[in-house]
Amino acid sequence: MDKANISLGGADYVIVSREEFDRLTSLAKIGNLPPLPTPDAEGNYPAIEYGRASLARKLITERVNAGLSQNELAKLAGVREETICRLETGKHTASVATVDKIAIALKRARNPRNKR
Repeated sequence: MDKANISLGGADYVIVSREEFDRLTSLAKIGNLPPLPTPDAEGNYPAIEYGRASLARKLITERVNAGLSQNELAKLAGVREETICRLETGKHTASVATVDKIAIALKRARNPRNKR
């Protein structure tokens, strides 16, 4: 990692490349996952909201663990970056085809030898 140290006003700062900044920002997202919905009085979760939040949490974790930005994953999966962003917020539902494209792209990113 290329970096430079700088002091301004008595405070120390580190300057990193845009690529490294984006990578670190992605890693920070793991600590800020969308919350799961609250169960009702009987302990049941609303299915659609739970599915969206669960997919969002898994997608963020898998993407960051693969070392990908939202943009990089979108390109690998053949979907728009906006699609990845919307899914990661947990507010949109993905089609089965989109989930499959993303899963294949994540698998490829984790294992570059696997071209299929």
